[in-house]
Amino acid sequence: MDQIVIRGGQRLKGRIPISGAKNAALTLLPCALLTDEPLTLRNLPRLADVDGFGHLLNQLGCSTTIEGSRPEDFGRVMTARATTLTSTVAPYDIVRKMRASILVLGPLLARAGEATVSLPGGCAIGNRPIDLHLKALEAFGAEIELASGYVKAVAPGGRLKGGKFTFPVVSVGATENAVMAAVLAKGTCILENAAREPEIVDLCNCLVAMGASIDGIGTETLTIEGVDRLHGATYRVMADRIEAGSYACAAVITEGDVELVGAKANEMEATLSALRQAGATVEATKTGIRVAMSGRAQPVTLSTAPYPGFATDMQAQFMAMATLGSGASLFTETIFENRYMHVPELARMGCDIDVRGRSAVVRGVDHLVGAPVMATDLRASMSLIIAGLAAQGQTEVNRVYHLDRGYERLEEKLQAVGADIERISAG
Repeated sequence: MDQIVIRGGQRLKGRIPISGAKNAALTLLPCALLTDEPLTLRNLPRLADVDGFGHLLNQLGCSTTIEGSRPEDFGRVMTARATTLTSTVAPYDIVRKMRASILVLGPLLARAGEATVSLPGGCAIGNRPIDLHLKALEAFGAEIELASGYVKAVAPGGRLKGGKFTFPVVSVGATENAVMAAVLAKGTCILENAAREPEIVDLCNCLVAMGASIDGIGTETLTIEGVDRLHGATYRVMADRIEAGSYACAAVITEGDVELVGAKANEMEATLSALRQAGATVEATKTGIRVAMSGRAQPVTLSTAPYPGFATDMQAQFMAMATLGSGASLFTETIFENRYMHVPELARMGCDIDVRGRSAVVRGVDHLVGAPVMATDLRASMSLIIAGLAAQGQTEVNRVYHLDRGYERLEEKLQAVGADIERISAG
């Protein structure tokens, strides 16, 4: 199994290209199931999860072709076409590897009037039930049963209908599934307390480009007028705000100066605010965002929250950054109950972190020491990379398949700005 080896202590300086957003790409790909015409996605990141979703689309009868995938390029262009759906079953052996696979449920139900989807897998970062996905679909007329580890959904008469659903709590995935289901419904579908993440705005904009009628994009109330059919489109995947924030944390902990090329400040304001709280210089440039740091990070107090709040996907990276801070930082995780699994691994490197329930106090130490560590999930993996970049000696990060799910060619990007990092393939 591959590992990433880091010899820490190098200051990061230069330009880092930000790839297409993983979380947006995995939402846009299932849109191809909604039409028999081709959907072309540009700036699609080269990630294991994207490849896995492509295999799932193939399983359902959707062809996928890759263009412009030169080895030196970041991102790809994929055209997906579901001329005829040959299956409405998303099997366990594919879905178990990636939680985002549940996002084929809404499109299959909308287009074919039925769907059978295995209960999802993905990172083990806490209980993430899909009950809100199912309740939203039921509000639009779906009949649903759970049997033998699968969700079986049917639209009576072959088509969903208008309806209204208010999310009791904000759910990104459930909002995405419901929007994709609603665009082909007969009538008007209204979603209240919908998630407002930039990735959902990206999804809605793509659907509109395909002929959908959606009002309230970017707000907590989405009104979708169902249409009889959607057509193909060409759409560019948004830049990955989580990747950009991750590299920003790496710049801060190494007292570096990097430009995050392609990053959009208006899509990551909570992250940028937290970086400024830590004492970093953050400024927009013509091509992205510059993040620079002089001295140790200042203490931060952060609590995760749905967008536009501080993203749970940035918690582990900021925690790693705070381990060399000048005081005590306080983190509170409100989204997932088991998202501190990186703490024991960071402790192996000399970090001082005290977890109490959903809160964690990080007391800055004078230095970190490289050590063999093991990744437990995607964002935890990145926290270990960030700590390793600043640690004394050598850090070996194992189980890097987690990183490959969400960070495109990470070691190449970090090498280009001065990091001493390499991937060692298993012999």
